[in-house]
Amino acid sequence: MALPFLPGNSFNNSLGKTKHHKSHHFGYKNEVSMLVGEDKPGIGGEPLRGQKLKPRNTMYPSGEGSNVPAWVAFDRQVLCFDAYFQEAVHEKREEQYRVRNCKVYFYLEDDSIQVIEPRAKNSGVPQGTLIRRHRIPKPAPNDDECYTVEDFNLGKEISLYSKVFKLTNCDDFTQNFLRKLGVRVQRPDSSPNDPYTKYRKAMDESMQPLRPYEKHDTLKQFLDHDRHVLRFFCYWDDTDNMFGDPRELVLHYFLADDTIEIREVIPPNSGRDAVPMFLRRGKLPKNIESLRQPGEVTDRTVLNVFGPTGHGGRYILDSLKTGAVHTHFYNDKDLTVGSVLNVWGRKIMLCDCDDFTKEYYRTKYGIADFTDVPYKKDNYMRFEKEFPPYNGWGSEEDSLCSCMGLLPKPPKRDFIKFMEKDRRGLDSNVLRFLAKMNTTKPIDMDRRFIISYFLSDDTILVFEPPVRNSGIIGGKFLERSRVKKPNQPLYSTRMSEYYLSQDLFVGTCVTFNSHKFVLIDADEYAFHYMEAHSAEFSKSSIESIVSRLGNILGKTPDEVRSFFAKNDPSGGGIITYDQLVALLRQVNPEMTDQEVMTLARYYAEKTGEDTVDARNLVAITQEQLRKRNYEGFAKLVEDCMQNDKHKTGFLDVDTVRTVFHAHHVPLPDDIIRATLAIAPANEKGEVQYTELVNSMNWRDAPVPPMQHKAVPDDSNWSGTKQDKNAVSNINYLRLLDDIFGKKSSS
Repeated sequence: MALPFLPGNSFNNSLGKTKHHKSHHFGYKNEVSMLVGEDKPGIGGEPLRGQKLKPRNTMYPSGEGSNVPAWVAFDRQVLCFDAYFQEAVHEKREEQYRVRNCKVYFYLEDDSIQVIEPRAKNSGVPQGTLIRRHRIPKPAPNDDECYTVEDFNLGKEISLYSKVFKLTNCDDFTQNFLRKLGVRVQRPDSSPNDPYTKYRKAMDESMQPLRPYEKHDTLKQFLDHDRHVLRFFCYWDDTDNMFGDPRELVLHYFLADDTIEIREVIPPNSGRDAVPMFLRRGKLPKNIESLRQPGEVTDRTVLNVFGPTGHGGRYILDSLKTGAVHTHFYNDKDLTVGSVLNVWGRKIMLCDCDDFTKEYYRTKYGIADFTDVPYKKDNYMRFEKEFPPYNGWGSEEDSLCSCMGLLPKPPKRDFIKFMEKDRRGLDSNVLRFLAKMNTTKPIDMDRRFIISYFLSDDTILVFEPPVRNSGIIGGKFLERSRVKKPNQPLYSTRMSEYYLSQDLFVGTCVTFNSHKFVLIDADEYAFHYMEAHSAEFSKSSIESIVSRLGNILGKTPDEVRSFFAKNDPSGGGIITYDQLVALLRQVNPEMTDQEVMTLARYYAEKTGEDTVDARNLVAITQEQLRKRNYEGFAKLVEDCMQNDKHKTGFLDVDTVRTVFHAHHVPLPDDIIRATLAIAPANEKGEVQYTELVNSMNWRDAPVPPMQHKAVPDDSNWSGTKQDKNAVSNINYLRLLDDIFGKKSSS
């Protein structure tokens, strides 16, 4: 029965209390008013009803340096201790307890603990992480506190969830850290031996056989020669059997396990199944023996001492292997070029081997002679595939595809060539020549034709410009198509030959559908294209032309120079184009007009009219960039500097053009080429890219504008204009210097 709540019948808990302060429970955190005193005690420091104070963390002494929290200062720093605990074993005679070694990790950043037991082989108990990482409370009655760094030292025993761990040793970092905290670190101790481990070890040692079995260790051979295969080319003559024929084989010897496999080389249309495996991989015996009974071929043999076979008998191992059955297999010593192998009754000759096999035998056995045995006979049974003659329907390629298979397929087009040689910008990839008819008819002698050769698909178009009052209707003379060369049979089993770009040059005679034409001129693009691709067009190669002239003129430079000087009364080293043609005809009558024009174009003396006005070209360039509102000049310079590996400030012309195209500079290719030609350069011909880009910058360095007039595409071109574009003066001194070398001044 409780006492009534009356004066004198109740107890005052505040009697004798001296601390009456209150904890601060409300405040601001991140500028937000909130409860901040969840873990703070009540009046006088006493905990509130039902309140459990949070265990404190390790208090580290303040030292020199920045005042940072522990989880920053001790990040990734761990104390490592060696420990052990004893585990009781019940109802077992061999052991009463078991000693289990483990590692105890104490993380300084948050006072968490982790216990890991190293895994032992065949232990029979679960090992690994015994206690995962977290803060571990102390045993009762101090279960409201957690372990801190002050609780760890060598020789101490700590109780973690009813398991007592004794700390025996630690690493150097842990020892130095504890000493810095002022802890006197005890001497390390060793863990006691596990009695059951000693018992198992003694039992295993007693179970070792007195006469161990013979071991065949093939691991070293596998590790040394894995994926090393000897390859021999073999020959099996099976012509003695009915319907037999010679067979070509390939033998593979695997050095990793001394096994052999043989594959057959099956020729096309041989009538055999497409099963290339002739012999499955395995060891190949040298002698053919009957099939052994089960248990007859074993790794070990026994001697029956006495007693019946089976239960009650006594036997011992036969160390001499008197009754063993030995089978001899082929190995790498038996495989040489020219030897004959017995492959289950088939005589196979090794005729040749690959380079790896030769190097292997040369290194290991010192064999240097690898003369192969000829085994491939003439293909007297094979006939060249003949196609039926062209029947006149469709193109020759289309008719040929109908003979390739049961399902006709259209002929494949050279798509890569079409994409490379198709019209792209100002590059038309069309070679145009001016031609006349090679005839004696007066009405046809004055007719002129434009022959256009399209590089994308090797087709030819012939167009006749209309001439007033000529009596001949101009227009398209020959539809665009591939043109066959003359004097070829119409219906033949072989493909016809067609005119290619190398067959067209100034001075040659071509026959298009029984009409003979003589090429007398070409446009500027054709000359420029053939000279740029001189490896394909030998008539436009200035090196080969000069070399042939040097071989014809011989070693008489003085006579040749005087011969040219007679035609130069002024002595300035300049002759006209007609004089050059006449002189070259006297030196080499077989020289074509294309070669003469190439020489004249290369050694032409340029006048002031031919040069490009740099200021006008810069004005045109800036006007084009201003219209497109292009302002990426800084990126152009930056990319050029990146390509300039030696930081010289100069780059070759091709690299600068590539950079311009990569940045999509809105300029035609002809203007870019002309701008690069007048740009400041060094002795190697490399362009100073900084000055070039600065001259094109219409923002920082503007010049008076000038309207650019693009060159129109003259579809009515009828030959090079002699009054404007023809070469007039030739510098023959440069030509003679290239033929004979520069004349030394005496």
